[in-house]
Amino acid sequence: MLNRKEIAIIIAASLVLALVISLMASWKVFFYTLLSIFLISLINIFAKKIAAFYFESEVEVKLWEIERYGYKAGWKFKKPIPAGIIFPLIVTALSFGNFTWMAPLVFDVKAKIYRVVKKHGLYSFSEMSEFHIGLIAAAGILANLFFAVLAYLIGTPIEMNFITLSIAFTFFNMLPISDLDGNKIFFGNLTLWSFLATLVLIGLSYVFLVI
Repeated sequence: MLNRKEIAIIIAASLVLALVISLMASWKVFFYTLLSIFLISLINIFAKKIAAFYFESEVEVKLWEIERYGYKAGWKFKKPIPAGIIFPLIVTALSFGNFTWMAPLVFDVKAKIYRVVKKHGLYSFSEMSEFHIGLIAAAGILANLFFAVLAYLIGTPIEMNFITLSIAFTFFNMLPISDLDGNKIFFGNLTLWSFLATLVLIGLSYVFLVI
């Protein structure tokens, strides 16, 4: 389900996040952090790919990049800015290591050919609707929240910090900006976004107050 390019992107993003999160920590903390982030990313991505399969479409994971800096079509950078790599570094530096940007990856959705032929006719408009894209993005968020709860119930090793990282991952990805999951869900279904945002905030409150 994952091609080589997607695997390389996931590994690179996980390495960057693990490095900035476990800065000045031991190699053991770095290893557990890297493992946790990698698992969290895979859970999110596989949930999206499974959801896309049921909508007869395909999901391609890519690094979050920013191409435009304004509203006009011509206001674009000469080359896309790799925000998925730069933002974790900037946020970590500005917060003196207290916070880290946890949304390095985004995704594109493309309808499969047989979906277009079967449901819309061979030459009909074939783009995925914002509602369907929002549901695919929501599947990833729900999967991360589910496994965070599951990790709490079974008691994962404290070194992995899996629950905290999962909640932080969902929080940043739920922000309704740029090409992040939150933006796709927000414009796909505002009610669904509000529901998921409430769940994420509850999880975030638990992390701050309990863990």
